Amino acid sequence: MICSVKQCVSAPLAVSDRLRSRPSLPKQRFLSLASMPSSPRRPLYISAVEGLGFDCKLVKSRPQKVEFACGAYEADRSENIPVVSEEQARSEMAKKVKIGIYFVTWWALNVVFNIYNKKVLNAFPYPWLTSTLSLAVGSLMMLISWATRIAEAPKTDFDFWKALAPVAVAHTIGHVAATVSMSKVAVSFTHIIKSGEPAFSVLVSRFLLGESFPASVYLSLIPIIGGCSLAAATELNFNMTGFMGAMISNLAFVFRNIFSKKGMKGKSVGGMNYYACLSMLSLLILTPFAIAVEGPQVWAAGWEKAISQIGPNFVWWVAAQSIFYHLYNQVSYMSLNEISPLTFSVGNTMKRISVIVSSIIIFHTPVQPINALGAAIAILGTFLYSQAKQ
Repeated sequence: MICSVKQCVSAPLAVSDRLRSRPSLPKQRFLSLASMPSSPRRPLYISAVEGLGFDCKLVKSRPQKVEFACGAYEADRSENIPVVSEEQARSEMAKKVKIGIYFVTWWALNVVFNIYNKKVLNAFPYPWLTSTLSLAVGSLMMLISWATRIAEAPKTDFDFWKALAPVAVAHTIGHVAATVSMSKVAVSFTHIIKSGEPAFSVLVSRFLLGESFPASVYLSLIPIIGGCSLAAATELNFNMTGFMGAMISNLAFVFRNIFSKKGMKGKSVGGMNYYACLSMLSLLILTPFAIAVEGPQVWAAGWEKAISQIGPNFVWWVAAQSIFYHLYNQVSYMSLNEISPLTFSVGNTMKRISVIVSSIIIFHTPVQPINALGAAIAILGTFLYSQAKQ
């Protein structure tokens, strides 16, 4: 209970002598007043702490009389009182809202990308060109943003691009492998296999980098590997090329993350610009390989066939999958700037659930109960892995 006490003390009193000998009470010091009325259970103390809203001051009214005004409180409530300003509370709330918007936007953009990407690949089964267009459109968007000053261009040097090179190589391989997988199998199946990425991360870190993990991390790999195996074995549209594409994508993205941690340590480029630079360098790496593997003649024939079957909407599909691919990756990197890797991992797991469920509904993908069980086990294992890595 907060109460107010006002007491006049004459000069000869011990308290008055002590107060006159000290100009002001030091902060965070408490003096006990035995003469003050107190609770039979809890003593009362004088507080000189202004930050908690208590007012304790001396007012000299006559030459030999001091008026002492103070705030009193119960002893057991005098410590560990959290002090949060209104501005700090608003800042924390704004940060939580911002992260929530990032997550929802990230998941929504990823779902839209996967839908349009699968539509394009069904009509135009050339994943190398499709992957190249995704990187080209994103790079063009960022160049326009920098030129028009919508976004501030990053300040980079040779060391930055040198460190980014292995990240871009791994990103290119992972991107193409995932697109190849989705051109051969259902989107849901690709993402079920890609949910096994943590298993690759642990194995690579353990045997190539010599890192050790607690037993809980290794145990979390059991449902991941078991669930992916069960889903793959019962997949009605199983295709070895699609399965291997998803597996290679997992391995490539693990190396991308490792190279990124090593090469980007200490760099000040933000998430949005970092991914823009990564896209541009990946585009330079991928373009000659795409031409060598598929070639302009194959693309021209496939494009004419797709236009004749789909109509002008096919052009919109290609543009949409390219734009949404860049946007969802950009937002994911922006999210990583605001949250911890653990929170990002959990968000990535939830993203896969939204993609799997939405693709099954939109494309009417046949799913057996045992297949759905395998997917659920694998995703549960991914969540347990993210908790065990904490």
